[in-house]
Amino acid sequence: MEKKIVEIEHLKREFLVGSQVVRALKGVSFSVMSGEFVTIMGASGSGKTTLLNTLGCLDQPTSGTYRLDGVNISDLSRNELARLRNLKIGFVFQSYNLLARTTALENVELPLLYNKAVKNRERQERAMAALKSVGLEDRKDHLPNQLSGGQQQRVAIARALVNEPVMVLADEATGNLDSRTSYEIMSLMQDLNREKGKTIVFVTHEPDIASFSNRTITLRDGVVIQDNQNPQVKTAREMLDALPPLEQYLEQEQP
Repeated sequence: MEKKIVEIEHLKREFLVGSQVVRALKGVSFSVMSGEFVTIMGASGSGKTTLLNTLGCLDQPTSGTYRLDGVNISDLSRNELARLRNLKIGFVFQSYNLLARTTALENVELPLLYNKAVKNRERQERAMAALKSVGLEDRKDHLPNQLSGGQQQRVAIARALVNEPVMVLADEATGNLDSRTSYEIMSLMQDLNREKGKTIVFVTHEPDIASFSNRTITLRDGVVIQDNQNPQVKTAREMLDALPPLEQYLEQEQP
């Protein structure tokens, strides 16, 4: 039987700005099953960022329910939320958020530093395994400034995977990348989903990125206006292979 990783019911989030109440989310409901690859789309002001913060246990709703892997986040203290966030969610950000003076391996180890049950040797072994899963084991001693944008994002994905979370939550994870590198990252995401069964929730404003997922939830003005299965899921690897060879692309770029 399929397991619900995300359960959101009648979620509302309101903010007081001066004397005015801003209703960022107005009764959002949806679920994400284990092993799904879901994109959440929405323009600026749609409530997408507020929903992202709630999904990431960075914020709590004004009303309604959010259960992450069966746990109701409204019942948790700030410290309990932080622990749940570290153990259950792997974050991938648009700007990578890697520590500049820390190697790729050490960056991947970071989430495990907060897990007292993981000793030094196991931490290094798990970090190396995560780097290997994204094809960067040979870059383990490189600093972020010695890596390309795509490689930095792969390190960030490895860091998101190292704690074996129930959900990978990606926030505009291809937003700083060119088309070729974006396809490489989405191909990796599809591999993680299809071959390793990772549950992925990918927040984006780009329809072409959403076409690589199995399902798209669209927000507008704080409500879900569409929640559709994607009938023809594109394969990022095929899109990447259809691009001109990199050498030809570089030649075209030269004056």
